[in-house]
Amino acid sequence: MFGRLGAHLIQADAVSHELMQPGQPVYEEVVRRFGQGILDRDGRVNRPRLAQAAFGNPATGVAPRVKELNEIVHPAVVERENRWMEEVGKKHPDAVAIVEAALILEAGVADRFDRLIVVTCRPEQRTQRFARRLGISEDAAGSEVARRMAAQIPDEEKIKAADYVIDNSGPLEHTEEQVRKIWAELQRLVRAQSPR
Repeated sequence: MFGRLGAHLIQADAVSHELMQPGQPVYEEVVRRFGQGILDRDGRVNRPRLAQAAFGNPATGVAPRVKELNEIVHPAVVERENRWMEEVGKKHPDAVAIVEAALILEAGVADRFDRLIVVTCRPEQRTQRFARRLGISEDAAGSEVARRMAAQIPDEEKIKAADYVIDNSGPLEHTEEQVRKIWAELQRLVRAQSPR
């Protein structure tokens, strides 16, 4: 929605996908640490298998290794995002550049940004949306969402750290309205900071 309004946008998940391609240093290190079992037959990282290895399974006694995975991936993602923000700033000094990332606070990089926007929804919606996106049952989605959320800072803490909060639990029009209000505020901030 911000992109449609004119924001420049980079998605941390897309960057990490790119960095996990064969031949990339991040790929090599992840495979070295997590083993060949996370790969498909074609040598590409199988993301569900990597997630299983990273998030562990307390029921089977497999300890989570999310921190280890994040220590490999986050610095490279942050470096790529920083280069991107620098390029956007040079080409478009009055631009709003947005980094979409789930783990900004967890990675300890929130201070890199002028403003923090947190998007929330109800827990059951998170599960339903995840199930729809992956085409899996809500039961399977629920356990995966719970496992992933256990590795994240609770929403309440994210909301406290945020400059803006978007409640994405209602109708799409309500979300769009919140985005437009925040966009107008970001535009005011950009105009106020622009050299005259």
